[in-house]
Amino acid sequence: MKIETSPIKDSAVVIRRISTLRQGAVQVLGYVADALGVVLAYVFSLLLRFGGRIPLEAAILFSKSILILLAIVILSFTLFGLYRTVWRTTGIDEILRIALASTLATLVGAVITMFMKLRLPITVYFSAAILIFLFSGFARLSYRVMRRMQAGLAFTGSWRRTMVVGVGETGSHLIRQMNENPDLRMRAIVAIDDDPLKRNKTLRNIRVAGDRSMIPELVERYNIDMIVLCIPSATEDDRREIIRLCTQTNAAIKTVPSLKELVEDEQISNIKDININDLLMRPSNRVKSKEVREYLTGRVVMVTGGGGSIGSELCRQIAKYAPKRLVIFDIYENTSYDLQQELLRNYPDIPVAVEIGSVRDIDRVNQIFESHCPEVVFHAAAHKHVPLMESSPLEAVKNNVFGTCNVGRAAIDHGTKKFILISTDKAVNPTSVMGASKRLAEQVIQYLNSKGKTQFAAVRFGNVLGSNGSVIPLFQRQIASGGPVTVTDRRITRYFMTIPEAARLVLTAGNLAEKGEIFILDMGEPVKIDDIARTLIRLSGYRPDIDIKIEYSGLRPGEKLYEELFLDEEKPDETRYPGIYIGRVKNPPPEVIEKNLEWLKSQVDSGEDMRTCFTALIKTYCPEKKCERDPELCEELDDQ
Repeated sequence: MKIETSPIKDSAVVIRRISTLRQGAVQVLGYVADALGVVLAYVFSLLLRFGGRIPLEAAILFSKSILILLAIVILSFTLFGLYRTVWRTTGIDEILRIALASTLATLVGAVITMFMKLRLPITVYFSAAILIFLFSGFARLSYRVMRRMQAGLAFTGSWRRTMVVGVGETGSHLIRQMNENPDLRMRAIVAIDDDPLKRNKTLRNIRVAGDRSMIPELVERYNIDMIVLCIPSATEDDRREIIRLCTQTNAAIKTVPSLKELVEDEQISNIKDININDLLMRPSNRVKSKEVREYLTGRVVMVTGGGGSIGSELCRQIAKYAPKRLVIFDIYENTSYDLQQELLRNYPDIPVAVEIGSVRDIDRVNQIFESHCPEVVFHAAAHKHVPLMESSPLEAVKNNVFGTCNVGRAAIDHGTKKFILISTDKAVNPTSVMGASKRLAEQVIQYLNSKGKTQFAAVRFGNVLGSNGSVIPLFQRQIASGGPVTVTDRRITRYFMTIPEAARLVLTAGNLAEKGEIFILDMGEPVKIDDIARTLIRLSGYRPDIDIKIEYSGLRPGEKLYEELFLDEEKPDETRYPGIYIGRVKNPPPEVIEKNLEWLKSQVDSGEDMRTCFTALIKTYCPEKKCERDPELCEELDDQ
């Protein structure tokens, strides 16, 4: 039977073989160059010793001993690892080893030839040691110079003018790599460093022209295409400030590996994209782990939607507090299984259970509560994609509203101590189906808080960088495919936080839950999506509007120009935790919410239009308002 092979695999095999042959040929040339250098070193030493004419006796001794002397030198060079180094990176370390290896080889050669009665004059060995060092060092440095000249010729084509930020050991090594490796397609033009002692000095012929504050000015002056951050040991605040300055330019931005990655043998020349979390141009909020540990350690904790972006990060952080058992409840088995394996690998002493099912299935929900009796529940399961929910409003209500009802009632029935709902800023003045359904979910937990001993609360925050369905992964895919990047409107703004930061603050807020509070997380100032797109393009190593185009598609159904965390009349109160506030949200009385839910359930069962229901139940819901007004103008009109 004929077995067909893939052309791609065959090509890969051929490439590997060619690469292996090339490496072998280079190594053989190294042995040949050193062997020739040894022979010439002893010949010149004899000529120097005898004034330009070698006596017959000395010539006979040389011819009998040269193979022995040559073998000793090659063996010495091998022992000193000189054939394991890459010639194009030859530096001081290799030169010192050549000196030691040459000296040792000639001394050993003199002793061995003396015992074999083939010894040459002693001065020949001394001068041979010096010449072997010179010839071998010259061969290696010549190869490096030749490679650099080749790289210079290669740079006559398309290459990027590069600014290096940070000229410590990492920056110095990278500049050398740029100048010698044409594959990087980069040429160092100017350097930046905050150390005043390095100012106006040169490093590998590259001028250190200023400190971080001069980045925008120098990028324009030197026509820089790319900025590379060589600051692996910089603090988070310093790094964020430098990235903020870099994003004020039109240059692409890259970074070398972090200090941790360098310790793990990552190569400095492996220039990579900036971490997505660096899009958050503000310090991350922190958590007081001691108080979180008090209500999680030794408890059975369940996370609904545990396989999703927020749910999975909640599970990872909860596992650090050593719960008695962690229950992952999700309808999607693949991500839940992967998360379970990750947690079992990283926390082998913590039992991790995966339960597959839907929060809409009340029987399945009760079955899981009966099996595990969770003491703390984080309810992250939800339909959260705004445009998709506009075309499936019934599904949004079934999942986000009545799914919350199902899990909340089961929590009361089975003695759960705390129940935390993950909400959204889209629940404030909702214009979308998703936002309206989450606003009703907030009312649900405040209603349920009056029905038992379970302490309910909701945590409201905005967009999460890199979460499933968010704009960042979409932008990344569009950038990876060469663009264009699509932004709905130049003016649109959103609040942002990182996935770990969101999970930390949810856990912290959970410790405050007592009586149906709605906690609001401080996410700094809202950010323009257009600025995020442009920054992400630069952080990916490209230039917006030059390498990657940006197109504006118009607001989607249910989408606002800007989001709010609370209404004007709902000014939040501070808590004992910085970055977490309690919203003074006005809700109907519990008995009214109960009647509203019964009515809404009847409307769902009869297939009525959910937007009409939202209008009846949420006075701030306005589906026809696309919020295409300027935010400042909105405030002026609202004040009139």
